[in-house]
Amino acid sequence: MSNYLDDAPCYLISTVVKRSGVKADLIRAWERRYQAVTPSRTDGGHRVYSDQDIVRLKLLKQATTEGHSIGQIAQLSFDELQKLLQPDQHTPPSRASATTSDHRYLAESYIEKCYTAMMVFDARAIESHFENAVVELGAQVFMESLLTPLLTRMGEDWKSGTLRPSHEHMTTSVIRSMVYILRSNYTPASNAPRLIISTPIGQQHELGALIAALIAEFKGWRITYLGPDLPAEEIAFAVKSSNANAVALSITISTEDHIIPKEIRRLKKLIGRDVTLIVGGSAAGEYKAVLDEVGALRSDSCDDFKQMLDDLSLQFQAPTPLKILSA
Repeated sequence: MSNYLDDAPCYLISTVVKRSGVKADLIRAWERRYQAVTPSRTDGGHRVYSDQDIVRLKLLKQATTEGHSIGQIAQLSFDELQKLLQPDQHTPPSRASATTSDHRYLAESYIEKCYTAMMVFDARAIESHFENAVVELGAQVFMESLLTPLLTRMGEDWKSGTLRPSHEHMTTSVIRSMVYILRSNYTPASNAPRLIISTPIGQQHELGALIAALIAEFKGWRITYLGPDLPAEEIAFAVKSSNANAVALSITISTEDHIIPKEIRRLKKLIGRDVTLIVGGSAAGEYKAVLDEVGALRSDSCDDFKQMLDDLSLQFQAPTPLKILSA
């Protein structure tokens, strides 16, 4: 493959970013830590890249998105990267086990670093840990093995009083930015089913909803994220306006009033039978009765949610595999 590509360096990093879909800071990190590409420099000190570099970056981006660690694949050749990305190729069990173990260790290490930074309100450190983790773990492993356990721990400590609202608000802001960056690297297929994501009125904790948006994005759905704390009428309006196929709500706080059951009934009535309602979150089980009453799907875990999305994709004409943005 590389024989057909021009290896003469002639592209500045701004062009490489557009053509490869890899952000400039990530390209520099891969160069500095793993020598994934080795650009030349102009007399003025600017990096210049070749067509081979651009294609290589595209392959590395696709591989990390699928869960491969950049540290393990950065030195692979073009042919090895292509073979790695072929759908009928499987990692030998012994290597897969070692990779999983490495990922788990790295993820746990980053969780501790992020938590330490959060407790002293060091948002920049959290951002840096997140960025490094995405590079080393890949986007999907970052979400499943680092971000989701981190949010679970935050929720438990928030309930126990160990974590203050100010900690959660700061970290939510950082996570929201990271989720936006990760989502911006993908574009859904034109026939992808549409999903609206929000939290009901009174539910101001949006971290679960943000994770749901990222999971659905990885699954190839077209996402409209509305943010937290919206009344049923506003969510239903977004559904009707976008011709959405489904709505996902995150409920993390159980209340003794009747507002949530009332909102769920109201929303289901407004969106009708043809739009699927999915409800998840740490407090979703507290509303089992009303969810069963209106025929909503209850997601008890990320794996549950993924399976629901896969099943619904078949019902709504499953999207083609998610495409990575490139120029």
